[in-house]
Amino acid sequence: MKPKSAVFFDRDGVLNQALVVEGKPYPPKDVESLVITPGARSLMMELKELGFKLISVTNQPDVARGTKTLENVQAINEKVSFELSLDDIFVCLHDDGDDCSCRKPKPGMLIAAAEKWNLDLPSSFMVGDRAGDVAAGRSAGCQTIFLDMGYKEPSPDPPADHSCRSLFEAVQIIKGVAIHERRARFESKVIR
Repeated sequence: MKPKSAVFFDRDGVLNQALVVEGKPYPPKDVESLVITPGARSLMMELKELGFKLISVTNQPDVARGTKTLENVQAINEKVSFELSLDDIFVCLHDDGDDCSCRKPKPGMLIAAAEKWNLDLPSSFMVGDRAGDVAAGRSAGCQTIFLDMGYKEPSPDPPADHSCRSLFEAVQIIKGVAIHERRARFESKVIR
């Protein structure tokens, strides 16, 4: 079976609105405070129509830190997945010091998703609003898109393949690249 392409999304600040305090993004406290990014559902449908698998990869260290329960994180994930018709959500529940392979900026969640879903990582995209998202995507071999939300924290270094300021713009970039690549493959077949 031919590998598929995917779009990997960070959750908080990308698929749903983050709570920004003093320039730093935080996840919603609970399902009741969850706000899906406006227009995200129709954008996900556009990507599905192009054949992409839609997968969220999210660090949720508040569980390890004891400030959130696993049930709380799972409830938020279920709501996001249902609202946006995601194919899967991969979650790292570890804290910085745990030295796991799944916590972004490491690529563990993307690699696990690729194995589970038979994904072609070089034709896939990672969309995130933090430097660690971009680093994880780059390490996994994906094309990277940085949503610059103006947080008071370092930008990706080296920079992402693409940078924009909204999920809408990110999806337009993905669609443009996908259509261009498909056209190039078609033309190379015609020339032969």
